[in-house]
Amino acid sequence: MLKDIIAVKPLKGYELHLCFEDGIEGVVDVSEIIEFTGVFAPLKELSYFKKVQLHPELGTIFWENGADLDPDVLYARVTGKAIPNYERRLLVN
Repeated sequence: MLKDIIAVKPLKGYELHLCFEDGIEGVVDVSEIIEFTGVFAPLKELSYFKKVQLHPELGTIFWENGADLDPDVLYARVTGKAIPNYERRLLVN
């Protein structure tokens, strides 16, 4: 997929409204896809969660503590489409 996120807006709870470079947009409830442990532990505090930022160079969203989310996973959640299987293919000579 590799669709960059070009805009993010926090909504109620742990929901984010996301806009992707291809015009697709929708809402993702982040609490459904992460556990609030490790690098994601600070996000449990809603005031911190709402400080989500856009990283235009990486095409994803992140927080100041270094937590970020894979844009392919978020795109799949918004569109309901499966993430493509990026298998390595062995070439036999």
